[in-house]
Amino acid sequence: MVGHNLRFLLSWKHVSLQDIGYLIAKNSTWDHVHLLLILSLSLVNMIPVSLRIWTPSSVLLQKLYEEMEQRIEAATKLGGIPEEASLQHKGFSQWDPYSSPSNHDTVLQILIDGKDPNATDIDGCRLPTLVYLAREKRPQHHHNFKAGSMNALIRVSSKISNGQIILNLDCDMYSNNSQSVRDALCFFMDEENGHEIAFVQFPQNFENVTKNELYGSMRVIGNVEFHGVDGFGGPLYVGTGCFHRRDALCGRKFTKDSKIEWKRDNDHKRLQSTQELEDETRPLASCTYEQNTQWGDQMGLKYGCPVEDVITGLSIQCKGWKSAFFNPEREAFLGVTGTTLPQIIVQHKRWSEGDFQILLSKYSPLWYGFGKISIGLQLGYCSYCLWAPNCLATLYYTIIPSLYLLKGTSLFPQVSSPWFLPFAYVISAKYIYSLLEFMWSGGTILGWWNEQRIWLYKRTTSYLFAFIDTILLKLGFTDSTFIISAKVVDEDVFERYEKEIMEFGTSSPMFILATLGMLNAFCFIGVVKRVIMVDDIYRIYETMPLQILLCGVLVLVNWPLYQGLFLRKDKGKLPSSIAVQSFVLALAVCTSFSVMS
Repeated sequence: MVGHNLRFLLSWKHVSLQDIGYLIAKNSTWDHVHLLLILSLSLVNMIPVSLRIWTPSSVLLQKLYEEMEQRIEAATKLGGIPEEASLQHKGFSQWDPYSSPSNHDTVLQILIDGKDPNATDIDGCRLPTLVYLAREKRPQHHHNFKAGSMNALIRVSSKISNGQIILNLDCDMYSNNSQSVRDALCFFMDEENGHEIAFVQFPQNFENVTKNELYGSMRVIGNVEFHGVDGFGGPLYVGTGCFHRRDALCGRKFTKDSKIEWKRDNDHKRLQSTQELEDETRPLASCTYEQNTQWGDQMGLKYGCPVEDVITGLSIQCKGWKSAFFNPEREAFLGVTGTTLPQIIVQHKRWSEGDFQILLSKYSPLWYGFGKISIGLQLGYCSYCLWAPNCLATLYYTIIPSLYLLKGTSLFPQVSSPWFLPFAYVISAKYIYSLLEFMWSGGTILGWWNEQRIWLYKRTTSYLFAFIDTILLKLGFTDSTFIISAKVVDEDVFERYEKEIMEFGTSSPMFILATLGMLNAFCFIGVVKRVIMVDDIYRIYETMPLQILLCGVLVLVNWPLYQGLFLRKDKGKLPSSIAVQSFVLALAVCTSFSVMS
């Protein structure tokens, strides 16, 4: 966590600063993150320009990182901020031993005043305004997670700079292409269609993806799918790597004269001192400011959904705006993806649960978007909103055809039947096209195979839990939650990740995967035994080729799972308790089903 946030701050210096008016990054609910960012800022200013393009092996970066880490650990052990740091950053004066990440006052400090003529870097170039904000949090007030943080940042920035374009980045992402600002402005300033654009979405890319994408990626979404929905009025807003028009994000409806006023008279702000501006702006980030207002409903990001970004983007498009998708050859922004299977499962559980909640809410693209956005864009949203219920079909095809192999019952047409051809065509066309699509997007064959595995694992765990939780939520048995995806791993876990060895862990989804994997293995062994001892090969081939193919592919897909159950000795393997439990349950199900009449 420390390294990623430091690199995120350092990357600002690598961007063409003259082009950036204001940068809004999502606040994080991680412990000590506000302390981390302020401490690391002082280190950034010490670095010469010639050394600001960083590599992991940089000796200077390592030294500065270690010094920062020591200062943070010392402050944590003391339970307070050292006097030296308190004097250097006045924001620390509001942090006392009784404060915590979920209970503290608003901390607001203008660290760099862009209107100060002395605010320059070592080369004499003007620096943009840089503001640190930790909004007020109290246990008795719901803070609405990332959406609440974004809305507080929008209000604060409106007082300090009121820039017309807002860049939204996750705290674990950084700029990888200094031309991304210019690229986005080309859409907003287009003479013919610029007035229609509410936001410009860049793809979500990750710097730590392995060569063969062990846990899958968003490669096809960014290179194929989003280009498709872009042709129907614009892509979805995915919560990061996105440039927004301030007025559209604040609730303005589209009109033909919705042009951005690029030149504004902000001279009155220069009459205020930095202290006066901070005092005037601080109440905008208080817990009670949004009470009896339209924030979270008609203004800013919407509340009440785990994927507040998607529902916000849909609402903006339903007000008449369009969005644009741009995928430059050099990735605009890079982030960090999960390095263990449980992390991936948690992340996709939140995404699929939020999208399914949208489908069943008043903001469903089916009825909320009807007549407001194109049918193609409605279907584009629905393809993601239906992720969670897709688990039902996947579970059926994972379990039932394999079990019926044990009974020798065919569920699909025989090879000699004319109805066999549609099945064969759909299966072949789907996977051949999927492979070509993945390769065209820059992936590898092994990467595509890993994608098929993760496709199966997500739909039998993440999407299943998302489906169940959403139904329970709609029935009033549970409350909506927001789970942050942890991305910090131990050194040995990271070494296995670099070697593309799957990390399973001990969470409950692993028991489901292990049980399904063992069930398919037993069924495949059973049909092989039947061929050898009882039936002739020709009769099996004639009656059940598709079932054998399906079961065989599932066994091959699960090979890393079998390794984690029985062959591996490292800490990333599946626990022995899960191996025994899944073995017994799968064997009991197969035995019971095979003896049923």
